[in-house]
Amino acid sequence: MNDQPQISRPESGTGSGDFRAAPHFAEPGVPHIRTLNVPGMQALYVKEVRRFFKVQLQTIWAPAVTTLLFLVIFTVALGGAGRRVIGVPFADFIAPGLIMMAMLQNSFANSSFSLLVGKIQGTIVDYLMPPLAVGELIIALVGAAVTRAILVGIALWAAMLFWPGVHVAPQHPWAVALFGVLGAMMLGFLGLLTSVWAEKFDHAAAVTNFVVTPLALLSGTFYSVDKLAPWFQSVAHGNPVYYAIMGFRYGFIGTVDSTIANPVATAALFLIGVNALLGVITYRLLASGWKLKA
Repeated sequence: MNDQPQISRPESGTGSGDFRAAPHFAEPGVPHIRTLNVPGMQALYVKEVRRFFKVQLQTIWAPAVTTLLFLVIFTVALGGAGRRVIGVPFADFIAPGLIMMAMLQNSFANSSFSLLVGKIQGTIVDYLMPPLAVGELIIALVGAAVTRAILVGIALWAAMLFWPGVHVAPQHPWAVALFGVLGAMMLGFLGLLTSVWAEKFDHAAAVTNFVVTPLALLSGTFYSVDKLAPWFQSVAHGNPVYYAIMGFRYGFIGTVDSTIANPVATAALFLIGVNALLGVITYRLLASGWKLKA
């Protein structure tokens, strides 16, 4: 027989003796957040933006100054008086390509840093433990990379507006925005893949030196592709960075250096396809936990 006195529990909201209901926790393995985790995704995005913005002299202004030096060197050495490329002054031709090249390189640099430094410093759990799905993690990291690329592009464009002999007033702003975002996303995905694969900073630097830089320099940034030998034109048409720079340049000067049919539409579709492919590969790689989880 139970001799312990029975304690009655007052119902909720019946006075000072109110007993609150115990918090409800989801069963193990059952997701508690069943929709898009916008607050968590936003927090990670803001954290990544604040990280590179805290050292903006290195991450935004230094790349802008370096790219401006390219503009000075090539316009002085190769510009000449009255030299024109595909019907526009050489300085106007090269300026959009330089802006796009800087945007691509900085998008890659940003996305290839976060997970890599987390693996090296042992803080990778800060990315893996929060209640973020793989897709939400990708959106936040690639979004921060695109943001850095846009800020670098705006800084360069503003400087070139006041540069003598250079005209960078957009003729088709929609093309500038579309190809700027698509190109930055493409290198953002590539940087994220690199950060998963790399085990030290030398690995990421190798991808920068042997993949990103050659793709950027051999994409028609400093020359017109239609003046190349036929076999070299075929190589250029297989370079996704070429389509990003061609479409971005079209937004500024209103013409392209390509003989393919519907070049602007082809470039947009090509970049969308490349981004979709890289996005799927990135998702599957992160979901597998390869080189991220023990």
